[in-house]
Amino acid sequence: MNENQNQVTKQTHAAFPWKQVIGLFMSLALTFFALWIAVGLSLPVPVTITIIVGLAIVQAFIQLFMFMHVTEGTEPVHQLIGILFGIYVAFVVVAGTLWILAYAL
Repeated sequence: MNENQNQVTKQTHAAFPWKQVIGLFMSLALTFFALWIAVGLSLPVPVTITIIVGLAIVQAFIQLFMFMHVTEGTEPVHQLIGILFGIYVAFVVVAGTLWILAYAL
């Protein structure tokens, strides 16, 4: 039975990675849309930041499901631990950056 699973895995890896290509184009579109909102529109600053943060959250989920294969784990507990660790790392990076910017200037 293990040999059959390896054959199925080899066959799926030989196909063109449409999922990754679609994820790449969606991520690029969201990035350019956020850039257009920040540079091209004259919205109030809180509205601009809210829209950009929303787009960043959508892009994070796209990358989780399209590139990081979060749904392909063995157990749901491992998936949850991975997602929570990713949220923790993102929070530490953003909070650390804001802290450095606030006290370094």
